[in-house]
Amino acid sequence: MKGTLYIVATPIGNLQDFSFRAVEVLKMVDIIACEDTKHSMILLNAYNIKNKLISYHKFNEKGRLDKIKEMLDSGKNVALISDAGTPLISDPGFTLIQQLQNEDYNITTVPGACAFVNALVLSGLDTTRFYFFGFLNGNTSKQVEDLSKIKDLESTLIFYISPHSLQKDIETISKVLGNRQARLVNEITKIYEKVIKFNLCEDIDFNIKGECVLVVEGNKKDNELNSLPIKEHINYYINMGIDEKNALKMVAKDRKISKSEVYKENLK
Repeated sequence: MKGTLYIVATPIGNLQDFSFRAVEVLKMVDIIACEDTKHSMILLNAYNIKNKLISYHKFNEKGRLDKIKEMLDSGKNVALISDAGTPLISDPGFTLIQQLQNEDYNITTVPGACAFVNALVLSGLDTTRFYFFGFLNGNTSKQVEDLSKIKDLESTLIFYISPHSLQKDIETISKVLGNRQARLVNEITKIYEKVIKFNLCEDIDFNIKGECVLVVEGNKKDNELNSLPIKEHINYYINMGIDEKNALKMVAKDRKISKSEVYKENLK
């Protein structure tokens, strides 16, 4: 009989945010796959969990797949955890779960903390509809392209932000989405938990350490760029570093007209 893979959520800050079931499962399984063994040991030691750990991160997840399948095939139970929060949510695990699902392995989840959910409920922004984006792409041009696809959504938008790119990412987001209400949520569940309320176009030195969550209100009005002459609309994107070809495509999408119409106006 095959073993079971348990997807176990771990605390995102406060170590006490751990369910009884999660502790029992981690004590019961034969092995725990985690991102960073040293980091995970802090949590496990706090709950007196003595179990064998193996590393499972984005650089070795394909290589670990066969090893985990082999253990499950032999009847062993395996737990998958990330450094913090729910595995697979901007963390490794998708490749493993997809493969195991396709091959009908036993998989279950032990729910718990998730940073973006807690940031959303702390933000004071609309929680009825939301869109979780995760981390922005490292390439500025790709960032603008991706953000342009979601800027018309009326849903609240949620981003994971690294402190190293915080100012740059917020600047790019504000240029594409416009001046909207936003909340920067940091140190969730910890002593210095904070929610910073601001508007995207404000010039703020956040001085933040540690990864944080940015929550932005959804689109509340028609795209202000559409009120510009088409030539200025195109130049807006070009000045952001977008090449002319893609700028023309984005203007056509904004205005819901054909690319040929935009092209003709640009020639004028």
